[in-house]
Amino acid sequence: MKTPQSLLYSAQHLWTKRTANDTWEAGITDYAQDLLGDIVFVDAPAVGSTLKAGVPCGLVESVKTGSDLHALVDGEVTEVNQALINAPEQINDDPYAAWIFRFKTNDSDIEKKLLSAEAYRDLTDSA
Repeated sequence: MKTPQSLLYSAQHLWTKRTANDTWEAGITDYAQDLLGDIVFVDAPAVGSTLKAGVPCGLVESVKTGSDLHALVDGEVTEVNQALINAPEQINDDPYAAWIFRFKTNDSDIEKKLLSAEAYRDLTDSA
């Protein structure tokens, strides 16, 4: 499984990275998309919705099952990747290019609250 060093991860198998204007992108990890199989539907959180760390904020469905998207940190959704909503299979093709939503957070400790690539690999290796 790919686990890029440049990203941060959650124990619920989401990745995030800082983008321009202090926003963050979020998507599901390679590990998660592999477990789910062929992804057929993404229900992203609505723009303007409030995110609460660890609380479900969306859904990804595959031909096998559905899986909640859990917010990485507290924040507010600023954008949804509409191209991905229309073609969710992009997640299977390249999960780290297929961001689901962007968000802003006032949490200055985001790097301390999420997992490094190494810590995420340790988590998935022990699963």
